[in-house]
Amino acid sequence: MTKKKPEKKKNGRPSAFRDHFPELVRVYAMLGMTDREMSEKLGVSEQTFNTWKKNKPGFLESLNAGKAPADATVAAKLFERACGYSHPHTDIKVIDNEIVKTEITKHYPPDTTAIIFWLKNRRPDLWRDKPAEEKTEDVADALMSLIKGLPGA
Repeated sequence: MTKKKPEKKKNGRPSAFRDHFPELVRVYAMLGMTDREMSEKLGVSEQTFNTWKKNKPGFLESLNAGKAPADATVAAKLFERACGYSHPHTDIKVIDNEIVKTEITKHYPPDTTAIIFWLKNRRPDLWRDKPAEEKTEDVADALMSLIKGLPGA
């Protein structure tokens, strides 16, 4: 007859983690919240939040699943802003005490700051502030290939 080992008691206080937290962080991330903001919403420290990412099954996956579409949306908007864009708009004016609605297309030119931000992050090899010793021809060639890829070029 073997003796049964006594169960070990868990030290420390119970975890604040709840089963619905992975779904919450997915939604919070889709809304654009940072890890710090999410940890505050969940009532835990950022350190605890980071521990859960490592130790709680499904937590990090839910977090990433929420961040991916939010990041993609922002990247698409940054790209639009960098390249310029147009959209339909209803212009509303009061003329002779009458409301006049006119459908127009609003045009937004390319934004220099968005262009710089995009290029520095997408192609740091060519666009960082202090490029490594590179030939002027390399930059010129890169510019020409970018220009050739633009509509109407």
